[in-house]
Amino acid sequence: MATSSNASSSGLPSSSSTPSGSSNKTKDPIVEAGLVVADVYKTAKYLQNYKFPYCDDVVKYEMLVKIGEGTFGEVCKGRDRKDPRKFVAIKKVLMDHEKEGFPITALRELKILQTLKHENIVNLIEVCCSKPHPKTFVISTYLVFEFCEHDLAGLLANVNVKFTLCQIKSVMQQLLNGIYYLHSNKILHRDIKSSNILVTKSGCIKVADFGLSRAFSTPEQGKPPNRYTNRVVTLWYRPPELLLGERNYGPSVDMWGVGCIMAEMWTRSPIMQGNSEISQLTLICNLCGTITTDVWPDVEKLELFGKIELPQNQKRRVKERLKPYLVDPYACDILDKLLMLDPKRRIDSDTALNHEFFWTDPMPSDLSVTISQHKSSMFDYNKTRTRPYRPGNIRAAYSKLKAQVAPSSTNVDKYKDLIF
Repeated sequence: MATSSNASSSGLPSSSSTPSGSSNKTKDPIVEAGLVVADVYKTAKYLQNYKFPYCDDVVKYEMLVKIGEGTFGEVCKGRDRKDPRKFVAIKKVLMDHEKEGFPITALRELKILQTLKHENIVNLIEVCCSKPHPKTFVISTYLVFEFCEHDLAGLLANVNVKFTLCQIKSVMQQLLNGIYYLHSNKILHRDIKSSNILVTKSGCIKVADFGLSRAFSTPEQGKPPNRYTNRVVTLWYRPPELLLGERNYGPSVDMWGVGCIMAEMWTRSPIMQGNSEISQLTLICNLCGTITTDVWPDVEKLELFGKIELPQNQKRRVKERLKPYLVDPYACDILDKLLMLDPKRRIDSDTALNHEFFWTDPMPSDLSVTISQHKSSMFDYNKTRTRPYRPGNIRAAYSKLKAQVAPSSTNVDKYKDLIF
């Protein structure tokens, strides 16, 4: 720990700045207040002149337009002031609880992004910070990423963007390559959804937004299971095990999201749009069948199983419901395996990449021609009108099946949304 002399020499306010002998006298509150103001002023001057190593000032980039909001930060499109042709995405780390220090979620995201380097994972260029705020002296931190022109949700929302089967195969193959790389490096994304899948103008798919990500491990035999939070993954893409309270989970939670995205490539909108945890489980049962121990042997061990009233006698209808959209039999098969209720039976990324869907005609094709035709960026955040659902969209088929039951406070609300 630095001594007061070291603090003074570095420019920081000294902790021993009270007048000599004042400890034996009654402290004058006015004098004390003046000393506090002086210390704050010294600290502010120190921060204003301090050069953070390996961390450039964010003013090197010109902020252009807000393009999204990540899990724990807002994202803007930026431009390098020295090279106007170089565009970047700048994510400001939100400091809602700055008194508690730098957010652990942002630290985790930063650590993971610095470790991961893959063509299908968004690239972190650098970390920048701002000058201290003149009144609060708060320093803002920014993560600077490569700029991707679109996100998948924005593209799917535009009826003018049409994907062939070859191109859908390319999107899913690249997505699975990125997911395989994550899982091979023992990383869970925990927020796989179409708006977190970025697309460059050359047609390269990038997995983004690692605000909920974390490293995972497989518990050894005889040791206690993992106790991760189950309040992760956006509701429409959240797998049934998390909705039922599972905390000892692994890569299969991401694969459910991959299945939802794959179906979305044809339906053009999320296939299960619940408004609560219970309604989401109801939609899952209506599509994938009733959750029972016959189809999912370990489900009875989950805390909320048996406490929530779910639809009974529902048959599995994944292939039947999606058949009007998926004419390719291999597409139906891989999607059916991605949307398995039992996470142990759900297909993993390695097996998915070797599925016949990717190795039969028509083969995956380049996306660059299709994507380059659209000059304006398309992001889910920037949609100014209601998403243009197409006639016969699967969402309409579910509208009559959506649960009207509000989430139970005894079963759901007691779980705090802590990220660990």
